[in-house]
Amino acid sequence: MPRRKRLVPEAAPQLDKLKQETASEVGVTLDNYNPNITAKQAGTVGGYMVKKMIQDYQNRAKNQQ
Repeated sequence: MPRRKRLVPEAAPQLDKLKQETASEVGVTLDNYNPNITAKQAGTVGGYMVKKMIQDYQNRAKNQQ
């Protein structure tokens, strides 16, 4: 399956930083590529990343009112 094109390539460094921070917070070790993490761990990291992004968006929207 071909890799999807990033919509905002400039965001890649910030997303990688968010992924590392989130993984650290939930106790998952990510060393660039870690084939030993479980699907549950990967899902936990992804889920928390989405949660953080939504909270950040809501906070920004609230501050603009």
